[in-house]
Amino acid sequence: MNETIKTLKTRRSCRSFKPEMVKDSELKAIVEAGTYAATGMGKQSPIIIAVTDKELRDQIAEENRKIGGWNEGFDPFYGAPVILIVLADKSVPTYLYDGSLVMGNLMNAASSLGVANIWIHRAKEEFESEFGKSLLKKLGIEGDYEGIGHCALGYDAKEANAAAPRKENYAYFI
Repeated sequence: MNETIKTLKTRRSCRSFKPEMVKDSELKAIVEAGTYAATGMGKQSPIIIAVTDKELRDQIAEENRKIGGWNEGFDPFYGAPVILIVLADKSVPTYLYDGSLVMGNLMNAASSLGVANIWIHRAKEEFESEFGKSLLKKLGIEGDYEGIGHCALGYDAKEANAAAPRKENYAYFI
């Protein structure tokens, strides 16, 4: 089977990460793959923020936890040491689709390198909040960005589950 198709068929979300940091070469390759996602009219509306600083990572996790309504102490990133945040420029009509394609590239690239991953939501709410706006300002990021998602990265602490059977009538050939 073609390696790309194998990766697409075997990628699974990870909900239990080891604490060890993702290798720098792998992280850079994953982020670079994200920058090659298709975007409407080639406008490249998304940006990727790679968070490896534990203190900032934990602050983002806490904001995400509050938005999600979970109990104190819950980590919505399941212990992943790296968070890739995808935001996209709302002035571009295809920004939501563009950012979603970046997320897909990030997750599939990570899987192809043996780096576990999961898409975590609530980036939209995070970056609409004062916390998110302040973070962007602190990073010198200007513009009208909407949070699309977080790609949590790390190494799997346990073996991933097998894929569920595909539903009937998933695809129609005419």
